[in-house]
Amino acid sequence: MSAAAVSFGGTFADAGRNPLAAVQAELADFVHDPLGFVMVAYPWGEGELAGELGPRAHQIKLLSELGEHLQNPATRFRPFRKSVSSGHGIGKTAEISWLTHWGLSTFEDTKVILMAGTGDQLKTKTQPEVAKWFRLGANAELFEVNVQSIKVLEAGHETMWRADFTTWSQENPQASAGAHNKGKRLIIIYEEAAGIPDIIWKTQVGALTDADTEIIWIAISQCTRSEGYFFDTVFGEQKHRWNPEVIDSRDVEGVNVEEINEEIAIYGEDSDHVRVRYRGLHPTGGNGKFIDLKLVQEAQQRDIVLFNDDPIVAGVDLSWGGSDDTVVRFRRGLDARSIPPVKIKGEFTRNPTVVREKLADVLRSKYDGQPVAMMFLDNSGVGGNAGAILAGLKNLGLGERVMGVNFGDQAIRDQFYVLRRDEMWGGMKDWMREGGCIDNDRDLAADLQKPVLIADTAQRIKLEPKDLMKKRLSKAGQDSSSPDDGDALALTFALPVVAKIPLRVDAPLVSASVRAGGDGGWMG
Repeated sequence: MSAAAVSFGGTFADAGRNPLAAVQAELADFVHDPLGFVMVAYPWGEGELAGELGPRAHQIKLLSELGEHLQNPATRFRPFRKSVSSGHGIGKTAEISWLTHWGLSTFEDTKVILMAGTGDQLKTKTQPEVAKWFRLGANAELFEVNVQSIKVLEAGHETMWRADFTTWSQENPQASAGAHNKGKRLIIIYEEAAGIPDIIWKTQVGALTDADTEIIWIAISQCTRSEGYFFDTVFGEQKHRWNPEVIDSRDVEGVNVEEINEEIAIYGEDSDHVRVRYRGLHPTGGNGKFIDLKLVQEAQQRDIVLFNDDPIVAGVDLSWGGSDDTVVRFRRGLDARSIPPVKIKGEFTRNPTVVREKLADVLRSKYDGQPVAMMFLDNSGVGGNAGAILAGLKNLGLGERVMGVNFGDQAIRDQFYVLRRDEMWGGMKDWMREGGCIDNDRDLAADLQKPVLIADTAQRIKLEPKDLMKKRLSKAGQDSSSPDDGDALALTFALPVVAKIPLRVDAPLVSASVRAGGDGGWMG
């Protein structure tokens, strides 16, 4: 079968057995015209598509570019590569759906591989959207749409004429590739491509060598990393091969520009949050995070260095029921790893008495023979309960080693930070840079990477408020729970603490309150 003409056997050719044969024959005329196919395949302006008259401008551009590539005999059998770094909400998944539907509808034994940055993205967003457009298509009855695949209902072609929603495996990249369709049509689509490991990209490259084959490779994503294969296809050394495009959400029809402008006013035009989420650009610092993955991993992997005069400081992030935990984290100088955290599940934290008794146990305990020198307790946003706990600990004779800290108070060093929360997280970040060690707890690692910086007119460090952080993470399909572990560790940097224990004769003569890194390296 030639690429320029499509012939269908069995049910497709028998109009008596299949009344959709005439519709399918018309759609097959668009074998090298994906834009034309999209315009006639769906009931634009009707039902679910009421108010929609067709693709958006950037979608028309991509479909037209692909059509021109295929209609030119000189380029038809050269791989068509297209990488798009875009902002949020521009209709990426709809475009992917059309390409899949067009590919299967117009060329016999087409193979489509759909892959996403995460399995959740593939299962909860990509597959449902693709299934929707196949259902709306004029030839919907010719396909069997499943959770993991779409098959053309043509006897004898079930294994060859299909689209598969494929999850990648970094340990076994060959198993997640499987892309060869010599002499036919092969379509590889990466959604949220920045999350797909480089080894998977490199494995797929082997399929591009088949002769006399229509090969189409589309990669589209927010550029969440300033490294990796996707970054290279748009901004780096591979861009000359990929016909890259950057799409700003504000330039796309139907996008809520007013909401975007509100977030720009909060985070700033050049913040990584705005650059990645709306402008289609790559992050310029730490993947958009105040504390990035590299810094977290370094703090997890380095060896602990202790001084004998380092006091044990505890930070307590309180919660009151719900899904958030009350977390106690410990730090002794550069060591926040050796003493395991204490976590009280949300369901057990509704009663302040339960929390008070647990904290009293912590203050009465000794860790490697040493008690907690000071406990900093979050007393912001929890009504009178934090006050009741502080009063209860004082009545137990433990009050001199407990202090309440309000995250929302003005920073002590307000020329550098806006709020106490910003200041404590800043001290924690400095400490991590200067040799701080943390454990491998997944919750802590995730929490440390949640906040991003937002704009401040005085150019001070200012983290996004928690409600905005949760909203941002939720929109991105990420864990949007409160950073309990991160806040608990940050509280250990509320104020410098000096141990009230006598130094051993052989102890290094270094004070915990002034040593760089001992308490964030910012207060003497």
